Amino acid sequence: MPRPRVHDLERLLDTAERLVADAGAEQVTVRALSAAAGVPNGTIYHAFGSIATLLGQVWLRAATAFLDLQAELAERALDGRSANPHTAVAAVVAAADAPAVFAERRPAAARMLLTVKRDTLLGPQLPADLADSLIALDTRLVALLVRLTDLVWGRRDGAAVEVLTTCVVDLPTALFRRALTGPVAEGASPVDAPTRERLAAAVRAVLTVAPPPSLTRRNSPNTKD
Repeated sequence: MPRPRVHDLERLLDTAERLVADAGAEQVTVRALSAAAGVPNGTIYHAFGSIATLLGQVWLRAATAFLDLQAELAERALDGRSANPHTAVAAVVAAADAPAVFAERRPAAARMLLTVKRDTLLGPQLPADLADSLIALDTRLVALLVRLTDLVWGRRDGAAVEVLTTCVVDLPTALFRRALTGPVAEGASPVDAPTRERLAAAVRAVLTVAPPPSLTRRNSPNTKD
């Protein structure tokens, strides 16, 4: 059997992405994907080897695209200028808003990333190199959080990064979840402008409160009583 062409593989991944977003990863089978994509079962097995590998590739592709966009939006907010309090906060707000921008471009992927936890895809059936690639996504996110933390407060410790995690991960998840997992009117943005404005206001408010001292600083023998 000839190897599927790249654009055919992308179409398969697109279809699988929509199925995962609509029904959940556990409902995606080779038979269901074959029917939805209009390809033989053998094509799917030949291209990916197993449904576990296919789902891992779907999640990796979406998460990589999201992290690329998030980093791009943060850099655009900095606009190549030297960091100052205004541009640093703008970069954090842009990174936090990334799920809304991503949802406008790839709604199924955004919904999938929000509703399907990566760890549910990890298991013995997943090839080691693919599992490593999925886990390595954490490194990319942490690197962005550390950089933003450094820009805002000149710190790179865990206590400060935890505050940035609240801004870039926790708040968007809380405020955008309903919009990204619910029905969207035709032609409308998945996340409306008022919700995005509330997120931006919440992020700016969090950043007005400096993070607690790091454990390293508190436990330093040079710290005065």
